[in-house]
Amino acid sequence: MRKTPLCTAAAAALLTLASASVANAGTPSGPYAMFKYCPYTDPAVGSCVINTTNSGSLTIGSTTMPIDKPIVLQGGIETIGASPLYDAVGAPTLKSPAAKVPGGLLGIVNPAPDWPGPLWTAFWALVATVNDVNATIEPVQQIQTNFGNALFPPSDGSDPTVARLAVRVHLQNPFLGDKCYIGSAQNPVVLKLQTGTTAPPLPNLPISGNPGTATTVWTDEPNFIGYLQIDGTTLVDNSFAVPAASGCGNIALGLPILTPILDALVSGAVNLKVGLPAVAGKNTAIMTGNASIAASAYVLDSER
Repeated sequence: MRKTPLCTAAAAALLTLASASVANAGTPSGPYAMFKYCPYTDPAVGSCVINTTNSGSLTIGSTTMPIDKPIVLQGGIETIGASPLYDAVGAPTLKSPAAKVPGGLLGIVNPAPDWPGPLWTAFWALVATVNDVNATIEPVQQIQTNFGNALFPPSDGSDPTVARLAVRVHLQNPFLGDKCYIGSAQNPVVLKLQTGTTAPPLPNLPISGNPGTATTVWTDEPNFIGYLQIDGTTLVDNSFAVPAASGCGNIALGLPILTPILDALVSGAVNLKVGLPAVAGKNTAIMTGNASIAASAYVLDSER
């Protein structure tokens, strides 16, 4: 492993593609085994990518959820410039483990005194037994990338986005049911993550990401074959809006009220407590981790 200038590293690991030998279908091996879920046999895919977020936080409205479990983004890209992220094969493209919402059910629901008696009773009964609320990030549109912006943040005023993620946040607790979401496919939370400095609307103030340190990991140095490893990258965005929650309220509780009424009461309580909808300038995403990028030809050649 050797540290190299970013231009040299990117060129050596990504832009100088060796001729790939015809290989039988197999599994990538050695240092390329990590890219086994990349769609590297797709002729449109020039490189394989794995980005792992190990720490950070997501603030939506008045609630901040720490990132304390790895979030893995993986798949294939056409180029390190602007490119859609081609879905992983055999694994989630975005693997986001459920995160516990601070305060649990009590932290995201503010029951009103005029709630129907059965709903009030059900709420406090579940708080006493299952207060935990898990939040999972789910993509609802194809992810767009520009890893060149991560390596070389633009200084000419052009779009600095490294990854554009349109997602919804799934809130899960027996009281909330299985269809309680913040955002939707039609009205998602759109994150435009960058390693540069943001320019958010007030009351948020600018925050800065970090391109991290790029290293070329040589797997066959005489032939200059390797992959790019980027460590200590911090991606940020605090200019996005967050829509209201909807679909909350477990219709299996057997409550003697109509489902639309239940949804309105519980979703309304979630929105009141969390502070949703939240306009741009009141939300923040900070994601720190590392990334690995390899030419798909090298991944294919490593099959065994």
